[in-house]
Amino acid sequence: MWRRALLLLVLPLLTASAPLPALSFPGIDHIVVEKAARRMTLYGVGGTAHVITGVQLGGQPVGPKRFQGDRRTPEGRFVIDYGNDRSAFHLSLHISYPRAEDVALARASGRSPGGDVFIHGQPDAWPAGRVPGDWTDGCIAVSDEEIEALWEAVGDGTPIEIRP
Repeated sequence: MWRRALLLLVLPLLTASAPLPALSFPGIDHIVVEKAARRMTLYGVGGTAHVITGVQLGGQPVGPKRFQGDRRTPEGRFVIDYGNDRSAFHLSLHISYPRAEDVALARASGRSPGGDVFIHGQPDAWPAGRVPGDWTDGCIAVSDEEIEALWEAVGDGTPIEIRP
């Protein structure tokens, strides 16, 4: 009988929902994105710091970005060059695309290479959770919780390699 009384006293404490700790990454010194695997690996001084799976890409994810509006995510070596806290998405980190060779290729075809390529969270107007599938115009989308952690851990100048 005393066990049941104890259980009735303790059970609410065990089932009370405490806030989960915020996601955090140790200092990140470079990032590798594997488009086909939909995976972003964050590296710190000691090696792999964290792996984000299920990243979302441009609506035409196969192949490198060539032109503005092609809905492809670029491939190659870039840097995170600034953060945007006034994005239409839940925070964003700008990727230094286009490089000189991207501009030259696009201009040779009489086109613009584009340039607003970011790692960002979900759209501010989206009600909750994640937009399904690949939906960006060429960016890399993660969850809002993941972009908040990236925002804290990734500084300007952090190298990012985007692989097919």
